[in-house]
Amino acid sequence: MSTPKRAQRLLGILGGMSWESSAHLYQLLNRGVAARLGGLHSANLILRSMDFETIAALQRSDDWLQAGVVLGEAGAGLKAAGAQALLIAANTMHKVADEVERISGLPLIHIVDATAVGLRRAGVRRAGLLATRYTMEGSFYRDRMRERHGIEILVPADATRDEVHRVIYDELCLGQVCESSHQFFRRAIAELAEAGADAVILGCTELCLLLDTQRDSDLLPLFDGTALHAQAAIDWLAYDSQG
Repeated sequence: MSTPKRAQRLLGILGGMSWESSAHLYQLLNRGVAARLGGLHSANLILRSMDFETIAALQRSDDWLQAGVVLGEAGAGLKAAGAQALLIAANTMHKVADEVERISGLPLIHIVDATAVGLRRAGVRRAGLLATRYTMEGSFYRDRMRERHGIEILVPADATRDEVHRVIYDELCLGQVCESSHQFFRRAIAELAEAGADAVILGCTELCLLLDTQRDSDLLPLFDGTALHAQAAIDWLAYDSQG
């Protein structure tokens, strides 16, 4: 039997939504591949960084069909450049994941599936979700988590959701990390604990800039969707092939 040979596939990333979180994801991917493969290895990827204002305008106007087309066509460009799979570096834009996958012609490493792996390993069956309003109030995240993974999703009350959304777009997407917002999010976690959540998902790629899964897990265990998404991508990128 031949010895397994370490190899990498080529991953396409749709980023820039926001670039602050995409920069963090880029670090996670490169550090993870380096740890897995050693030496001077880094992540084998192609990044298409979107102009987030264009995407955010489509979100605000509720034109998700066009948003799916824009991302799908960008994904098709990554496929033409040689990418073998696709990663959307944003939770919210997984609302159009099926359309992106169809138009791009590439398989998608889905952030909900990656997050569910971490939750199920920890035995979590009822998780609170902190994310943009689109993710917390839409069905795409909640339904996939329940139907494919058997995990129930809880969200905070209306007023809390409004402030969570505001902090994400008005602060974190602009690189602003405020202690007052950190304390607010801790109160939101406490609210979800009181509602019966076993854990809380940081379901927006910017939230890892504000909350620490170790320091802030004294109220409930926190699961960083960005880190779990990155781990799934690293597993796909760096694999054993029979040489």
